[in-house]
Amino acid sequence: MRLGRCRFYGRVAAILVATASAHAASTDGFNFKRDTLSFANTTVFEYHNGEVVSRWGRKSDRYTRRCFVMTRTVEQFYKFARFEPIATKLGENELHKRIRAVTRIQPWRDPYPQEKRIVIPGYHNLREMSAANTRLMQRNIGLGWVAYLRPGNGRMFYLHDRRYQEKTHRLLEESLARREFFIAYLSDFPILHINHSVLVYKHDRPRSADGTDYYLVYDPNHPEAPRHLEWHPAKREFSYQKDKEFVGGFTRVFQVYGKALQ
Repeated sequence: MRLGRCRFYGRVAAILVATASAHAASTDGFNFKRDTLSFANTTVFEYHNGEVVSRWGRKSDRYTRRCFVMTRTVEQFYKFARFEPIATKLGENELHKRIRAVTRIQPWRDPYPQEKRIVIPGYHNLREMSAANTRLMQRNIGLGWVAYLRPGNGRMFYLHDRRYQEKTHRLLEESLARREFFIAYLSDFPILHINHSVLVYKHDRPRSADGTDYYLVYDPNHPEAPRHLEWHPAKREFSYQKDKEFVGGFTRVFQVYGKALQ
């Protein structure tokens, strides 16, 4: 009788652990104000209504060309790090080692279980930690120019077929159905009104009657609130929200960091 009970409770415990691990790995728990970076990526030029009006002056004070680095970092911290707010904060030297340890993990790997995650003590979440250690984070999450050398960048030059965008939309929907992130490279080459990276993490609202899909994204240029990406099936194309850098509307989407060499 006791053996039977032990087996029963063992199975229950296993189910609970598996459920907790699955939830930890799911984007269902993603919170924009908690799980994103507090600082912004800035553009090389100053824009007004999507048009370049001047080159920024004091370059040394600005953090530029890091949109790919920042979207990758947000996914990596969500999947591979664990925050322990009641623990003692680390010194700068040890903290920079842990930041680098997290951001060197391949982002397409499966999320770590809680007990194997890299611990960041003294902070509740990524937003709080990055606000308190902005310069340290910026120095240690990666170089911007490296993103220009990714093999997957070549797709923007020749994959302009709307069938490829339909395929990308399908991959995006499949990622969200699995409760996974989708890091998107936005480009309208050769026009170059947009050359940017965002992290798609959930649907904004249900699909409309005409089949339009609406998505919420983390945009490194806008740490204040989520931005909006849409899929328009009649045109077989995506559109992105307007801001001062981008006139809004048409963009192609390419998945990045979903696998090696992408």
